[in-house]
Amino acid sequence: MASLQAESAAGGPRIPATRVGPPTALRLLLLLGAILNPQEALAQILTNPGSLESEMPTGRTMDEYHGNILHCWQDYKDYMDSIKEDWCDWAKISRPYSYLQDCLERNAEHLGLSFPNELAEEFIFKTHLTHFANCSLVQPTFSDPPEDVLLAMIIAPICLIPFLVTLVVWRSKGSEGQT
Repeated sequence: MASLQAESAAGGPRIPATRVGPPTALRLLLLLGAILNPQEALAQILTNPGSLESEMPTGRTMDEYHGNILHCWQDYKDYMDSIKEDWCDWAKISRPYSYLQDCLERNAEHLGLSFPNELAEEFIFKTHLTHFANCSLVQPTFSDPPEDVLLAMIIAPICLIPFLVTLVVWRSKGSEGQT
């Protein structure tokens, strides 16, 4: 167990009975507060009014991004138009869709834009409206099986139950005779 020792703050009264040993959480917090100056930490969080303007994309950058992603869109559209079958089958359309998303993201990164952004979202919505408007998450409804199959599935267990009961009774009578 850690021993108790009297400590005193510089120029202050003696504080009796504090624990000597590994630093406690309170000591670490006080040390951290003494090291860091709160005004300097706050100054790092706040930005200058001019620094926000440099992060905003310029009209030229957005025009260049729009031109680049038009090529992405055209490649995607050509690929999707070559798929003559169901556009709702993810296995068939995942590659061109992933390519479009990757192309949008790479172009945004190249120009220093965030992703997703307004133009990228616009093209993704356009994709969904153009190619996936008729796709739904609802599974196809199943119809009842033909009547003869349905009757066989109902009658077979009904006929099997008396046979199994008879078998169990017969086996239990056979075991009583042996004991």
